[in-house]
Amino acid sequence: MTSELRKKQRMEAEEQMQQNGDTGSPSPMNIATPSSAGGVTDSAIPVGQRILHDTDPIQVNIDVVLESAPEELREGLRQIVLGHNVPYFYRPGCSSDVPYIWQVGFERSADIPSGSYEARNIARGGPQPRVLIRYSRAVDAFRALGQVLTAARTAELAVDGSSDRALRAPDFVISEKAQFETLALMIDCSRNGVLSVPNVYAMLRNMALMGFNMLQLYTEDTYKVAGEPFFGYLRGGYTQDELRAIDDYAFSVGIEVVPCIQTLGHLGQILQWPRYAGLRDTNEVILSRLPETYALLEKLIATVSAPLRSKRIHIGMDEAYGVGEGRFRSMFGAQEGTAIFVEHLARVHAICAKRGLRAMIWSDMLFCLAAKNNALYAYYDQSNNPADALSKVEGIPPDVDLVFWDYYHTAPEIYARKIQQHRDLGCDSPWMASGAWTWSRLWCYLPFSFESNRASLTAAKSPEGRVASFMLTIWGDEGNECDFFSALPVMLYAGNHAYTDRTEIDPAFMENTFSAICGGSLGDWMNASRIDDIPQDAGHMDARSQLPSNMSKWLLWEDPMLSFMSPQYAALDLETHYTQIADRLLDCALSSTNSGRSAVPGRPNSVRYPLNRLLRMPGLLARVLSLKCHLRDKLTVPYRAGDRAALLQVVETRLRPLIEAQRELWLYHRSRWHRIYKPFGWETLELRYGGLTARLQTMYDRMVAYSLQQSGSTLRRSRAIGVAAGISRHPALLPQRSRNPSKSGDIGITAIASEVPDLLLGESSSAINSSVPPGPSMSTDEGSGLSVGAVPAWLPVTMPDSDPAVAGSASSPPGEPVATVSLGWPVTAVATTAATTVAMVTDTSAVCAFGNLAMTTANQPEPTMTPFPQHNFHHHPSSVSSNSAFNNSSNSHVTTINALGVRELGGEGDFWLQPAPLLPPELDPLAGVPSGIGSLGEETDDIIDSIPELEEDLHCIYENSHTSLLLDYGRVTAPSRLG
Repeated sequence: MTSELRKKQRMEAEEQMQQNGDTGSPSPMNIATPSSAGGVTDSAIPVGQRILHDTDPIQVNIDVVLESAPEELREGLRQIVLGHNVPYFYRPGCSSDVPYIWQVGFERSADIPSGSYEARNIARGGPQPRVLIRYSRAVDAFRALGQVLTAARTAELAVDGSSDRALRAPDFVISEKAQFETLALMIDCSRNGVLSVPNVYAMLRNMALMGFNMLQLYTEDTYKVAGEPFFGYLRGGYTQDELRAIDDYAFSVGIEVVPCIQTLGHLGQILQWPRYAGLRDTNEVILSRLPETYALLEKLIATVSAPLRSKRIHIGMDEAYGVGEGRFRSMFGAQEGTAIFVEHLARVHAICAKRGLRAMIWSDMLFCLAAKNNALYAYYDQSNNPADALSKVEGIPPDVDLVFWDYYHTAPEIYARKIQQHRDLGCDSPWMASGAWTWSRLWCYLPFSFESNRASLTAAKSPEGRVASFMLTIWGDEGNECDFFSALPVMLYAGNHAYTDRTEIDPAFMENTFSAICGGSLGDWMNASRIDDIPQDAGHMDARSQLPSNMSKWLLWEDPMLSFMSPQYAALDLETHYTQIADRLLDCALSSTNSGRSAVPGRPNSVRYPLNRLLRMPGLLARVLSLKCHLRDKLTVPYRAGDRAALLQVVETRLRPLIEAQRELWLYHRSRWHRIYKPFGWETLELRYGGLTARLQTMYDRMVAYSLQQSGSTLRRSRAIGVAAGISRHPALLPQRSRNPSKSGDIGITAIASEVPDLLLGESSSAINSSVPPGPSMSTDEGSGLSVGAVPAWLPVTMPDSDPAVAGSASSPPGEPVATVSLGWPVTAVATTAATTVAMVTDTSAVCAFGNLAMTTANQPEPTMTPFPQHNFHHHPSSVSSNSAFNNSSNSHVTTINALGVRELGGEGDFWLQPAPLLPPELDPLAGVPSGIGSLGEETDDIIDSIPELEEDLHCIYENSHTSLLLDYGRVTAPSRLG
């Protein structure tokens, strides 16, 4: 479509939109009110009859008419259209052959009630759909845009091959009414993880399309304060400029940013410093009644509110356990806790009022102090009403809002009764706060999050518990191991609930909105939550009798040798459970970045489920857990039987792959952290990974030493043939390989006989370059693979007469004796140094050469691989010719990672050669690669950022390995396979 034609169509659309559209009969396609029977009610457009796979082409583009959009929306719309990673937006300047384009315009209308909107196609008889969104609040306009995206996906589902009417001439009316004046999201930025500013922007875009109109960034000490250098010190604190930029961005998408700090408890990060020793009541609670305390608090309130437009502030005061019980008691004597709390609240409230700020606080301490019990039970006890205790003191200032937080119950009536108790305290309009279960785990637990939020939202909308403001919280307790973006489905659930008066949200409607707004498959994301599920056949265990399990967390971090939790899951088949999860999630993550099969050539966001790439984290975690669970039990059986050979087999086929898989998880987690959070705080998690790595290595070394009756002090760690078992690679990449290394056949690793003496001494072969540093057999980036170095001296070696599979394929003289090492798992290929060569693949083996050292796999089905010309790697950079592999059309789809890493991605097979540390130019045969291949050098970040669908994977490799990366963009079909 030419730009002139598009401009003409936009002008026509603007003229027709000014006429307020067609007022004909309501459309049968009404996605305004999701019901228990279905989120999209339309007899003519059935939903759910088709499943849209990642490879299905995108059929609809949403062309937002920015030129005529109201001024209050224009910048926000531009940010969403250009920055939000979903496939439906038409982006100016991008080529598009999507067959259907819907233009969308906006109009603020006095006829639309506050909190409502209406969207309809006003050109039902025209050549192109033109959707007009009429709204009263900016947030509702952005929510409406999200629902237009949902309508586009719904129309795609409706096409059955016989008619394209749902796409060509959609006949719909979308209308919703907000159930709350304020729908807020609070994000914890105080437990290690401080969201980087670009990722706050990403959250804001999602929030706007879901209907949220408030953001609170929970910052205990993670903001900079003039004259107080310990605020934000080595913690990634937000600067005034960053907070101002966040506020400006949020304002453009209709969202209010409210400061959320602490003014009583949860101040341990500051009170730990000697500078503030005089302000301590306890280690976590600041000393009330002290003038110096209020001077500091006034400075904090002034600082955090200055860069923001909002005249509201959250001053915390939750979980201030021990208030008045520390230095306060020694200075002022023993006093009743409620009186101390209310007095302190009054003084902080006065500071806020002086600056024109309306304050809100968490309400739990009012209940806990009245019950003289710090446990959560006291807060949620239905019989505990602190109204009597408050009647004995001055009371709560009338303009302080109480925020009732409850993340645990699943019955609406429990929430409704407690909301009424807050009104009994004199708070006419309490807030309701629920939670997305992101804390104390590595992935948001969606099932219980949905269940608890359903109960709290139902109560908050009911006549008995009706509140005006609802808040969803995302906490990061215990180091913030969780990716906060894993909470997006819970955010969407709260948003959908907040725009209907019904109590149920149809799963099909949730699936469609999550796909359209967030760019993920909800079913796949629900599957990711299974990492914390207890298998259904547990029998003696009842998951509903407990709070949501965080089994994946403690199973990951428990000591592998002691494995003190193993008796609790001894009767469960966790290996199968986690293997199945890993298989599916890593398949989903892989397909989410499959740019080679892009539905829309030239479109950066044409993959249907781009957000599924985040499933790599739970997928890698599940793979680690599938190897770590029951590990101790598998080792103790041969140990107690005195079978050292069997013990060694378990060590090599189970423990060694676990070490590789755990390293891959660590590297990906590290990369992902640095993509979304500021760098400070990662050191806490890295110490955990480091401890686990050390314990696994000690376990490995001691098991091998025992198995071979060697002293652990003399055991040499192998780096030569760092064989990763099949399970340690993504199973989807190994179609010809067993997914369970313990059930795989043997391989034969063969070495030229003349090289055996040096190898048995543990020295490098002549082909190994001395510039490669020594170290353990682990990959240098996110991928695991086959490393290069010296063969360990302890490997048992047999000497057959000859190996015909190697003869003629590797560089060995025909008939020369070889050494064969039997390890018991299948391997496709290994890597070497600058002289890497790859031999032809035969029917029964895949062969690689380490100069004169060769390895072959025996009895494996034939993998489909592209032979890589050996001679190209032997040339000096200056001698690389136009006939190199990079200009050879038969090999143009080979992706190359440094001299030591070549991956064949075009066929059905799997071919991985391990990246190694960057070689100096004079030793790197890939230096000076001919033009036509993208080279990541000084402008690495610019190149990576220019390929959005590859961005995360390439950054992971580049940031986690000091390698040069070369990529033939034209033929890569699965870039995530690079990692």
